[in-house]
Amino acid sequence: MPAYQAVLFDFFGTLTRPVQRGAAHSHVADLLGCSRNTLVDVLDRTFYQRASGLLGDAQATLRWVCEQVGVHPTDQAVRHAVAARHRAVRADTRLRDDAVPTLAALRRRGVRTGIVSDCTHELPAFLPQLPIAPLLDVRVFSVEVGRCKPDPALYLAACHRLGVAPEDCLFVGDGGSQELTGARRTGMTAVRLAADDLAGHLVFNADDAWRGPVLRRLTEVVALLDATMSPPAAAPPAVLPAAVR
Repeated sequence: MPAYQAVLFDFFGTLTRPVQRGAAHSHVADLLGCSRNTLVDVLDRTFYQRASGLLGDAQATLRWVCEQVGVHPTDQAVRHAVAARHRAVRADTRLRDDAVPTLAALRRRGVRTGIVSDCTHELPAFLPQLPIAPLLDVRVFSVEVGRCKPDPALYLAACHRLGVAPEDCLFVGDGGSQELTGARRTGMTAVRLAADDLAGHLVFNADDAWRGPVLRRLTEVVALLDATMSPPAAAPPAVLPAAVR
C-alpha cells in the first residue's frame, strides 16, 4: 500500500504551467476606465485581500478594486469587466502536459487527490470545465474558505473532506504563499515542484527558504509514492498434508 492516502496539489504553477497576466487583461482595464499598468499594480498588492473572499462576490470585489484604482465605472461596465476578467484568467491557465497523467496514475493506485489553491472567484467557476476536474476528489479554494495559505484551515478542510489525517497526506506545490511551510506545520509531508519553467511564474510570498524535498516534474510524484509503497506481505510457508511429507 502507498505510504500516503491522499496527494494534495497547489493549482497555479503546479498543475498549470507558469502564470503570467496575458493581453486579455488590457480589455478589463479598458472597461473599467484605467490603464493596464495601474490595474495590474493594484491587483498585485491586493491579491490576498481578494483571494480571502471577504470582499464579497466577483462583482463586489472588482468594484472594491476600482475604488483602490480611483475609477468609478457604471454597474454595467463592472459586470462586463467581471466577465472579461474571467476570460482573461482562464486564458492565462494552461495545464501542464503531465497533470492529467499524474492525477490518473495516482487514482489507479488508490490514492485520493485534491487541490488547495489561493485564488479569486474565477478558478472555482472554470475549473469544472478542465480535464483534471473528474480526477480530483476535493477542491479547496481560499476565496470560499475565507483564509489564504499558509493558514492551516485550508489544509485541514481538505483533510476533513477526504476523511484522512494530515499525516496521511502528501502536499505538492511550487512554494507560493508559504504553502510548503504551511502544509508541513499542519502535519503533512510537503515537496516542492521546482520545474525549470517557473522562473517567470507570477507568485506571491514565495517559500524561498524551503530546504525540503524537491521534484522537477509532476510525474515524479508517482515515482515517489511507488518508492514508499509497502512490499506485499510474504505468504506463510505451506504446510503439506502428512501423506505427502
